[in-house]
Amino acid sequence: MASSASSSVILGNKRRMLMIEFLQMKNGRAELRDIVEYIAEKEGNTDRKHRKSVYVSLMQTHIPKLEREGVVAFERGVITLLQVPDNVTLYMEVVQRNDISWSTFYAGLSVIFLVTALWFGNLLLVFASLTYLIVAIFQRMKMYRILQPRDSKKGRNTRRNGR
Repeated sequence: MASSASSSVILGNKRRMLMIEFLQMKNGRAELRDIVEYIAEKEGNTDRKHRKSVYVSLMQTHIPKLEREGVVAFERGVITLLQVPDNVTLYMEVVQRNDISWSTFYAGLSVIFLVTALWFGNLLLVFASLTYLIVAIFQRMKMYRILQPRDSKKGRNTRRNGR
């Protein structure tokens, strides 16, 4: 399994997530031009200028970052998926573009249980509400740690040390 650093690298940018998603759909291997077309379609703009923008950002930023993390290999216009951290795959499968996150779902469920508990005066439902609220908080914290950029973690450490 790849490190949590590569998790934040992938989840930290929509284009990298779309590239990984496309590679997973194509059994881990695809041509760069197909990936560019897929990302441009997902972004809702397939004109030549936008496709060129996607191509340049992939070549200059996203592919090199993913190669350094050991997630993909790029050779002669073909990108090969090497490995994806488990938590990235789970996040990409569960939370699609128009879906809500699990933490939001659990928080909403907590509110529903609390309102119902207050309406009926039921302590068991209050307990269920608190349980779902705690689950929502832990889930949110877990996703925050995954999505938090690596540079901000380093910045915090250097400020504490006075450097």
